[in-house]
Amino acid sequence: MTDKSDGPDWIEDTKEELTGIAKQGMKHPGTKPLLTGAAIGAVGGAILPIVTWPIGLAAGAGYVLYSRLKK
Repeated sequence: MTDKSDGPDWIEDTKEELTGIAKQGMKHPGTKPLLTGAAIGAVGGAILPIVTWPIGLAAGAGYVLYSRLKK
């Protein structure tokens, strides 16, 4: 990831993180937490009456990705 003192370059950080996950697969340190967050979001979306599981999956994965990039 880039140095945070340069300013908020979250698009480049997100691109770098997702490219690493795509290239390294399960060997990348961000893959397992991202999949776990997606699974928890999907279950939550399936339980809630208005939200569907795909929306929950995307929200869970997005939250974990945001949490990883924020560090």
